[in-house]
Amino acid sequence: MYYVYILKCSDGTFYKGCTSDLNDRINRHKLGYIKYTQNRLPIELVTYLVFSDRYRAFEFEKYLKSGSGRAFMKKRLI
Repeated sequence: MYYVYILKCSDGTFYKGCTSDLNDRINRHKLGYIKYTQNRLPIELVTYLVFSDRYRAFEFEKYLKSGSGRAFMKKRLI
């Protein structure tokens, strides 16, 4: 399974990511191992979506980072 997740950072920004191990990835964020979020702690998991296909998961993450994807995210996911 592959997870696309959205984190809300302490500065109000959102981080979108994709992983096959959601718990490990969130812990790495919380411990400051991920560059984008290390200076924006604490973080909050807003939502995640589960995909059985790796390609679709990474394509959806890419979409969320686009202009129309950010609009979709704000209207439907957060």
